[in-house]
Amino acid sequence: MNRLDTLTGLRFPAAFVVFLYHASLLAFLGVPWLSNSSAVTTYYDAVAHAGALGVTFFFVLSGFVLTWSARDTDTAPRFWRRRFLKIVPNYVLVWALAMVVFAAPFTDMTIGLLNLFMVQVWYPDFAINFGVNPAGWSLGVEAVFYLLFPVLLHWIKKIPAHRLNLWVAAVAAGIIATPLLSELLVPAGTAMMDTEPDTSVNQYFFSYILPLPRVLDFALGILVARSVMAGRWRNIGMVWSGVLLVASYAVGYFTPPIYSTRAVCVVPAALLIAAGAIADNEGRFTLFRNRVMVWLGDISFAFYLVHYTVMVGVWKLLGGASYSVPGAVGLMVLCMGVGILASWALYALIERPITRRWSNPKKKPVAERPAAAAPLPLAAPGAVD
Repeated sequence: MNRLDTLTGLRFPAAFVVFLYHASLLAFLGVPWLSNSSAVTTYYDAVAHAGALGVTFFFVLSGFVLTWSARDTDTAPRFWRRRFLKIVPNYVLVWALAMVVFAAPFTDMTIGLLNLFMVQVWYPDFAINFGVNPAGWSLGVEAVFYLLFPVLLHWIKKIPAHRLNLWVAAVAAGIIATPLLSELLVPAGTAMMDTEPDTSVNQYFFSYILPLPRVLDFALGILVARSVMAGRWRNIGMVWSGVLLVASYAVGYFTPPIYSTRAVCVVPAALLIAAGAIADNEGRFTLFRNRVMVWLGDISFAFYLVHYTVMVGVWKLLGGASYSVPGAVGLMVLCMGVGILASWALYALIERPITRRWSNPKKKPVAERPAAAAPLPLAAPGAVD
């Protein structure tokens, strides 16, 4: 299979919409960067489900790309080793940076440690889910995906090719039904979201944050990848997939938040991911395959992790003032530039060197093996790693 440069390039727009969403939350989280209260509300309303779109896209994309690049000779421990080395060093470093920049005075030890060990997503409490680094919760969900991936891929590979699209439809239906089931089955409780006063924290947690329901998003990506690889996918192309994604985002304005944050955009996101992979596999031009977009895609994981910390840090360094709308726009442009530079540094100095150096255990040269090991070729293949 070919490299998926288009999907790499698409990663940065997905991270960017999360950046836009988190900027809208600053005023609700003790960072009064916008002096006009009506502008705060207007901006939040405009991007209220942009962050959820980006996260859902990443969850489906993760399943798709891991399946596309899976190696037949791979083992679960090797896979987990690569994922650990790619994710954890950046995550821990940004966790520490967030604690230093803004979180430590407001974070007790329990919340800090739950976030450090990526288990914050198992508690129906927003103070825990979004503690320390608000972007970090999705990595707690991804960690569950990675643990389950070898098993999920093994099962999904057993599905006959002609039934793959039926499974895609069934899993997509399950994702779309999850918000409804959360409203019907999960007690609403008394806690309501600060930004969405009509939405229950418990029900939102079950539908959007809890890892087990979100495994369906990841499984959808695996199934779509298998369908594309088996030649069973009905491709509508990137243009129409993109149009549907934009249209679904617009539909989100007319649906309750618990639906717009996940159910509305997931199918168009899967269509766009499949269309991008097919375009790359066929060598066709796309807007996201150029060198700049691929580079931005390469640093997008680091950008996703560090952008909120950068926003708060830059705002503090500039004096913690409130700005008019033009000034606030300028502040966000500056934060964007600093965030990209910080992401580049994380990618170039931490993520890439670590993954290149330790992702794959190196076999010892034959000359270094003890003489007693000579009969080992008679053993079963793979007995020695």
